[in-house]
Amino acid sequence: MAALSKEIAAYRRMRNIVEADHLGEWVLVHDEQLVSSFDSFEAAAQVAIERFGRGPYLIRQVGAPPLTLPASLLYRTTNAGG
Repeated sequence: MAALSKEIAAYRRMRNIVEADHLGEWVLVHDEQLVSSFDSFEAAAQVAIERFGRGPYLIRQVGAPPLTLPASLLYRTTNAGG
């Protein structure tokens, strides 16, 4: 989770610039750098997976409030027999 925290902090530092140029778009942040902006979450996710595998990286819609997921979604066992 510490690596993702770095990406979130990087987004917060660049927020004013990103909001001025990409409001409403989806941005991909990796290695504390803005990689690119996209029209959809799906497009951002596809590029993120192709370039960076399982991450960590941050995909966020510019101008939208941060999404808080329940811990059960963040820490799910991938092969939990069911």
